[in-house]
Amino acid sequence: MNVAFFTGIRAVEVLERPRPVLERPGDVLVRIDTLGVCGSDIHYYTAGRIGGQVIEHPATLGHECAGTVAEVGAGVDRLAKGQRVAIDPAISCGDCDQCRAGRAHTCRDLQFLGCPGQAPGAAAEYITIDAGSCYPIPDSMTMVQAALVEPLSVAVHARRLAGLQPGSAVGILGAGPIGLCTLLSVRALGPCRAFVTDLLDNRLRLAKRCGADWTGVPTRGDAVADILQEEPGGLDCVFECAGEQAALDQAVELLKPGGVLVLAGIPEGDRIHFRADALRRKELQLQNVRRQNDCTREAIDLVASGAVDVNPLATHHFGLAETKAAFDLVADYSDGVVKAIIHVSGSPNQPG
Repeated sequence: MNVAFFTGIRAVEVLERPRPVLERPGDVLVRIDTLGVCGSDIHYYTAGRIGGQVIEHPATLGHECAGTVAEVGAGVDRLAKGQRVAIDPAISCGDCDQCRAGRAHTCRDLQFLGCPGQAPGAAAEYITIDAGSCYPIPDSMTMVQAALVEPLSVAVHARRLAGLQPGSAVGILGAGPIGLCTLLSVRALGPCRAFVTDLLDNRLRLAKRCGADWTGVPTRGDAVADILQEEPGGLDCVFECAGEQAALDQAVELLKPGGVLVLAGIPEGDRIHFRADALRRKELQLQNVRRQNDCTREAIDLVASGAVDVNPLATHHFGLAETKAAFDLVADYSDGVVKAIIHVSGSPNQPG
């Protein structure tokens, strides 16, 4: 089978490798149909690391995936051959203190697809994975939508952590895939006022399409002042989805006293900082987001019901042999890309 590997900084090669076989009870063999290129993948592609997670080349890549069950292993009774599934890329042990506390996403022995030293990446024609990570999808859902379930589940988790209530005034700083998914998740909750910023006009146009009430480019004029003119008391919650220090500073200015700052973006550097007096005087709450926790089924249901339309996010389509082109496009923010989808099995000319 064909597998895409990081072979160096900004280098990807598609190589032939043996098809994996089922070895552990409870596993399934999945033919990967679609794969989204994630911002965290791009950090590994351009810098070779995220914080202390450093890849060793060659390394497999990719985790935002969906596929079709090809074989089921011993003890698997909830899935059948031929079943189409969205995949949660996090495989938890189920036994540690975190798993027992309902925090499988911070499992002490977590294995995450395409993460250095953990599970193999999903940019492969076939993978084996624990059946518990596979969620059947309805016939009405496309495989592109199923691949987008993973980033949407992160957004659902972020919204849950924020404790957001209908009627809130919300800021979303960064209108990439996670920011847009967060906007969609907020909109599905009920009436809220949503203020979205980004440096790219095409992403702000898409944010409007996804339900933003106000959009702006923070480097043109004073976006903070403009938003506070609309909401003089400040915002109830700000989702920082860019991983940028400037956006973090703006978030602190935008929040009302007692507001919640949700850190969903992944900074390239090792450290971020805040003005301690502003945090203290406003008594702001800081909430980190670590992927998602038990939100995959809700994300599937939101898409399947039509409450959330993720289709506009999938702007570009590639075949597995074009994986490097997909990564270059996303890394360089080229051609108005929001989410690049790699059709690992099948043709990119028939996105669906």
